[in-house]
Amino acid sequence: MSPGAGMVGPGTARKWAGSLTAVSSHGPNASETEVEWQFDALDLRPVERWLAAPRLHPPGGALAEVTGAGAHVAVEPQATRRLVDAYLDTADWRIGQSGFVLRIRRKAGGAEVTLKDGGKKEDGLRRRLEATEELPDGGLGALGRDGPVGRRLDALVGTRPLGKVLEVRTRRRPYAVRLEGEEVAEVALDDTLIEVAAGTPPVRMRRVEVEVNPNAIERVRPLVDKLRSDCGLQPAALSKFEAGLLASGMEIPGEPDLGVTELSPMPSVGELAFVVLRRNLGAMLAHEAGTRLGEDPEQLHDMRVATRRMRAALAMFADVLPVRAQHFRDELGWVADVLGAVRDLDVQLERVDEWTSAVATEDRAALDDLARLLSQQRHDAQRRLLACLESTRYDRLVSGFAGMLRQGPSRRSVPARAPAVVVVPDLLRDRHQAVTKAAKKASRSGAPEDFHKLRIRCKRLRYALEFVSEIYGTHTSKYVRSLVRTQDTLGLMQDARVAADRLHGLVVERGDVLSRLTIFVMGGVAERYRQEAARLARKVPRRVKAVSGRRWDQLAGFLERRRLEATPRFGWTTTGALMAPVPPPAPVSAVTLAPSPTAAMPAGPAAATEAVPPAARPEPHRSNGHQAEPPTGGDEGASP
Repeated sequence: MSPGAGMVGPGTARKWAGSLTAVSSHGPNASETEVEWQFDALDLRPVERWLAAPRLHPPGGALAEVTGAGAHVAVEPQATRRLVDAYLDTADWRIGQSGFVLRIRRKAGGAEVTLKDGGKKEDGLRRRLEATEELPDGGLGALGRDGPVGRRLDALVGTRPLGKVLEVRTRRRPYAVRLEGEEVAEVALDDTLIEVAAGTPPVRMRRVEVEVNPNAIERVRPLVDKLRSDCGLQPAALSKFEAGLLASGMEIPGEPDLGVTELSPMPSVGELAFVVLRRNLGAMLAHEAGTRLGEDPEQLHDMRVATRRMRAALAMFADVLPVRAQHFRDELGWVADVLGAVRDLDVQLERVDEWTSAVATEDRAALDDLARLLSQQRHDAQRRLLACLESTRYDRLVSGFAGMLRQGPSRRSVPARAPAVVVVPDLLRDRHQAVTKAAKKASRSGAPEDFHKLRIRCKRLRYALEFVSEIYGTHTSKYVRSLVRTQDTLGLMQDARVAADRLHGLVVERGDVLSRLTIFVMGGVAERYRQEAARLARKVPRRVKAVSGRRWDQLAGFLERRRLEATPRFGWTTTGALMAPVPPPAPVSAVTLAPSPTAAMPAGPAAATEAVPPAARPEPHRSNGHQAEPPTGGDEGASP
């Protein structure tokens, strides 16, 4: 979503907003960027004397020497301010876990509410988002959704109640710094008291903060270095909020504990499955806050990829997972569909931006109309996404799935205890055969939907190889690169087809509000998409050949050699995609595998199962009848 029109930065930043460059169409407005040095001071009086010394200020004085020969430096004291800051969060620390701080500041003349992120800090210099609004008489509940704070707060918190976490009182003595008459910075000397708990003395902090115009950082830096050196200042290690939490014994909860996320040297297939799922659920949750804000499209993209990887892993390892795992796969498909609706619009808006700079000047207004229409659709899709993430259904998905992953693989499950290096070759072979079959069908029909199915199968094979890459080192990387090129080509084809269909749908649904010129230009854009899809289709046969030829044979031979090496060591026998321990006294040498280390993988489980007596052969573990290869549909149809 685009930032609200009334965005302003706090304090001095308001005066410098016009000199900045906007970050992006989705991201923070430039006026919301705060840049400042923060230093801890044992005593503020030496700093006051340093700033007030008359010898520093005339042209040619000590400050002029460090800011440029002949520069006129003026440091002007401002009226002392008394600030009362209340920091708020939800009971489950929703704001803090998202990397933000919410503050209500009361001062002479009224109150304002500010939302800050952690930003980036280097040697005391911190850059971060600082969005501020005047606090309405009705408090936070009357803030609305259109302002720079209200919009973000609604996305991060929803309807959860907010409560006060800390109260901080500050006596601030500010000084305006001017170079050649231009105000470039404000030095604030803060004497702060942080209320901790009843009956406990407050925490006292003395701090020097230098908020600077981002375009004047290098001009001001020498002055700050001299101030720091002369007055013995040290870069602040903690913000006031962080220091208050530490003193109060409070702690923002970290990432949820999902269980072990590192593989052992020779993992079982159950261990591998749970590690893959834990990592990707962690990635999904890590990108949730950025997805909610909707300011960085890559946050949403990464969250969506994590959901798709989990769905692929749940299908791939279905035989070694609990029965309820397939329910979570269906629920993740629901989330991925909602994410995909926003992602598709992000991709299309990026393309419209590219074309706007390339078309004739007289056509740009028509593309601007199209961009506004797509932006409105994205806004609506983002609202639906927020409703999804705020729903009880989503909370149940996350809590239930996390609970299952914490439990880990069942110790009583024979399939889950099988060594991964013995099971994985069969799982990969099945997915490669699906790619080959889909490629033949697509080459015969030339139908867009068949190319789309081919892409889905390439994606499943790629994910499967990435899931097991740690087990095989770098041996899978070359083949994965070929697979990625094929998937990217097919993905661009799908994006072009979806975009052309969307444009057609827009004309049908909204043609009455679009100008003839806009409809004409949209037709040209749709034709461009179709031509691009046709051009990419011509590349597909060569790409597919690369993933079905010699490189696959080499990889398959390597995987089979690893299986041959590992099977006698563990005393397991293959039963297709299932593994079972060899029942004593049957010798390990009775295991039936590929005829030679360099041959292709076994064509099926039939021959391998003959090595195990029927009485000792365990029943295949299936989950509600689901097969390892998931059906086409849901989020599988979206772009990568």
